Amino acid sequence: MDIIPYIFSTIIILNVLLALAIIFLERRDASSTWAWLMVLLFIPVAGFFLYLIFGRRLSNKEIFIWDKKSRLGLLTAVQNQLNDIKDRTLKVQHEDIVPYEDLIYMHLKNNDALLTQDNEVEVFTDGQKKFHALLEDIDAATDHVHLLYYIVRDDQLGQRLAEVLIKKAKENVEVKLLYDDMGSRTLSRKFIKKIEEAGGMVESFFPPLIPKLNMKINYRNHRKLAIIDGKIGYIGGFNIGDEYLGYNKRFGYWRDTHLRVKGGAVHNMQTRFILDWNQASRDDIYYNERYYQAEAEGDVAMQIVSSGPDSEWEQIKHGYIKMILSAKEYVYIQTPYFIPDDSLLDALRIAVLSGVDVRIMIPKMPDHPFVYWATFSNIGDMLKAGATAYIYQKGFLHAKTIVVDGNIASVGTANIDVRSFRLNFEVNAFLYHPDVARELADRFHEDIIDSTQLTSKLYKKRSLWIRFKEAIARLLSPIL
Repeated sequence: MDIIPYIFSTIIILNVLLALAIIFLERRDASSTWAWLMVLLFIPVAGFFLYLIFGRRLSNKEIFIWDKKSRLGLLTAVQNQLNDIKDRTLKVQHEDIVPYEDLIYMHLKNNDALLTQDNEVEVFTDGQKKFHALLEDIDAATDHVHLLYYIVRDDQLGQRLAEVLIKKAKENVEVKLLYDDMGSRTLSRKFIKKIEEAGGMVESFFPPLIPKLNMKINYRNHRKLAIIDGKIGYIGGFNIGDEYLGYNKRFGYWRDTHLRVKGGAVHNMQTRFILDWNQASRDDIYYNERYYQAEAEGDVAMQIVSSGPDSEWEQIKHGYIKMILSAKEYVYIQTPYFIPDDSLLDALRIAVLSGVDVRIMIPKMPDHPFVYWATFSNIGDMLKAGATAYIYQKGFLHAKTIVVDGNIASVGTANIDVRSFRLNFEVNAFLYHPDVARELADRFHEDIIDSTQLTSKLYKKRSLWIRFKEAIARLLSPIL
């Protein structure tokens, strides 16, 4: 008996059932639903397995919530700030903050993102300088070193990091390194073992139950955080690898943005690390005052905002939209990928059509070609609306930065794409200080010198083959 018809019928039935589940049970947004239905329709067998790996949502058991007792002090402080904003009694270091109290309120209400106004911020856009400072700070640690990176490589930079972590662990400094299992999939067991044998602890985020078969591969911890002695914090786009120092011939110079922070915001970065560590490790970190030793160092106001598939709202995306809609003069965006959903794209269009100078900078080369085609498709829409686009030529642009009117800015790990907004675990600093915002705007202007402007005329000269690839990539962009 020929069993091929039965196999085919079974596949069709499974596809139909899966399609019904996507539509009626998971209640996704319409764009994601249509994208997955297209995958199931055009590649029925492979599409089924692609969905099992990349399309499933996290179950409640896989979503982590910090213990309520640990959150009690934080929630009380958040509620007090919410009440102060409502009553117009929030004490501010600078009056520049006042016009953005609604943005601050939103992050407090939906993300427990406490506002701190006592921070000192140093901006890094060069990997050599960033890692020189980070390794020096780790080497000077006396109590603990907490690191979270999406990518950790066993290369020259990775070895330099391992050496200083081993040294500190042998000095009885608490060393904890958390990496994403997908992003750091090439990290060797030998690298990890050396740190553990010295007394440090290393954990991976969402590791597979079966080696090389990770069914949670679509949910990646894309955050980059470093907290030293509870006093110094790092947040931004640089991972641990030689390419971030400009040593990769394919990418050349690596242009990113990272912040070194001293002040109250370090407390919130520490809390984020503890949450992620406790999800990944059986050795939970419990509240201890020694983890929260930050002292007032400056006058920069900021909030540490997280988002991910464990969140009810897309907090970082909402923050981006709120910033864009508040703009009166300009919006500067630097991102390696530009795949906004309709809500963010509409916000940018509204800004442009309202006379706001919207400028978007992307890299000249892709690190993920399919995503790059979708990026160019969306850039075309912004050019049509009247925005200005730049192609960074010096090397690879990996920065995730937004600056509005020289007053507020956001720097962190979230790209302008659907993956960062809905699937990845991300963390951004939202900064309310003209000096920092203007410094980031100045860096943008410096990067224009190393860029070429993508005009509408040049954009229209794309080949039919490029346009075809852009069209396909755009259709699938909600699930990239």
